[in-house]
Amino acid sequence: MSVALVTGASRGIGRAIARRLASDGFDLFLVARDEAHLSEVVSEVKSTGRRAVASGVDLALTDAPERIHSGFVTVFDHLDVLVNNAGVAISREFGEYEAGDWDAVMNVNARSPFFLTQLLLPLLRQASPGFIVNIASVVAKKGYELQSLYAASKHALLGFTKSLAREMVNEDIRVHAILPGGVNTEMVTGVRPDIDTSGLIGPEEVAEVVANLLKMRGNAVIDEVEIRRRAKTPWA
Repeated sequence: MSVALVTGASRGIGRAIARRLASDGFDLFLVARDEAHLSEVVSEVKSTGRRAVASGVDLALTDAPERIHSGFVTVFDHLDVLVNNAGVAISREFGEYEAGDWDAVMNVNARSPFFLTQLLLPLLRQASPGFIVNIASVVAKKGYELQSLYAASKHALLGFTKSLAREMVNEDIRVHAILPGGVNTEMVTGVRPDIDTSGLIGPEEVAEVVANLLKMRGNAVIDEVEIRRRAKTPWA
């Protein structure tokens, strides 16, 4: 029995990843603050015959990693895949950000993934292999106006991913970063209500990338996957 933990699993990319991993035979521990939508995802997973456990935790809380870990080890004794997907964005001019904005975004996008991974690493070390997949963003590299805080948080997540991958290189743990461009999620349309959603990446397309990474168990490892929208300029 393979087990995966997915954060931000109630909507968007996380929900698509949960569905895809369930179809690939994983039992799931699903984390999100939106318990109503999370219960829907649990039902979807269970309909495939896989086990699903919900954890209604807000990753903005500083004790979120400890609460998630405590809940996980009460129901599962091993972990094969950790997907740090949960993310939030606040779109403002740089001079308008406040300290509370920093905490709200950094806690979810950088702090919780960092310490949740730290807590779950002993279990991942027992897997063969163990996988850590961090959902970052192209914004981590490119930066966009009105997104300086979101870019800073995703840049932090990407830097953490790179360093952890180097530490794990001699262990049987593979650490990946996925950097999507604009994905058709509520978060993206909330930040950019003017955007044409017909040209956005589908959450299921990101989930497909995750599924493919988890199938690579030989000598080849892909550290980073950058996904652009089809209409965007290649190699830009």
